Amino acid sequence: MKSINIVILDSSEDFLTQLKSYFDQSEEFNVCGASGNGSVGISLINQFKPEVVVLNLVLSGTDGLGVMDYIKQNKLPCSVIVVSNFGDDKIINTAIARGARYYFVKPVSAENIAMRITDILSQKSPSYNASPEVRDKRRAASIDEKISNIFISIGIPPHIKGYQYLREGIKMAIENPAIINSVTKELYPEIGKKFSTTASKVERAIRHAIEVAWNRGRVDAINAIFGVRVYIGSERPTNSEFIALVADKLILEDLM
Repeated sequence: MKSINIVILDSSEDFLTQLKSYFDQSEEFNVCGASGNGSVGISLINQFKPEVVVLNLVLSGTDGLGVMDYIKQNKLPCSVIVVSNFGDDKIINTAIARGARYYFVKPVSAENIAMRITDILSQKSPSYNASPEVRDKRRAASIDEKISNIFISIGIPPHIKGYQYLREGIKMAIENPAIINSVTKELYPEIGKKFSTTASKVERAIRHAIEVAWNRGRVDAINAIFGVRVYIGSERPTNSEFIALVADKLILEDLM
């Protein structure tokens, strides 16, 4: 029996078809409605009362933010996941303030969206009955979400390449803390292999991502995340220092 009811709202017919096809093949999900029109989406939400709404911000009729406002104002118990073409941090922060539980920037795979849905629902309801395969993926999904939340808070935009490389590097350091001592020989080449690029490009992209955050002057936000005054003014960490800092924080949280 399928346990998660979903409404999908996106202006791209191709994306709607792709996502619906993936969910229809799964035993975990039931797509009870799909549309590229936000006004129609509101009707679908009222009719089917889904646990999850996956939506794009760009919709005909009522836009994605309008749909989120409706859900929030009417206190509807559905979780909203935004899948958008826009990676601007102001838009991301606005969506989260309106109630989005997670924000994806396209392109994104249906599998990643599905993993995020199960992770969010398991946090809301510990009794949610997922399959063993889904449960095995939850820790990785939770780590992804925590890393993404840190990046959003300090101002690393998800549309730059360094965002993905940095996230992968942090996950590698969590699984194998010793790799932080071999970033040039092991970490960068492994990331490059996964993303079909060179180690030097990985290093530069990660450095750029960190520079973007520091140039936005969010040092106070960075210090707040880690609970201590780690950096002052324009002082910026090296790639390995930043990766180790975030990885250590998440490892400690997992032990608590």
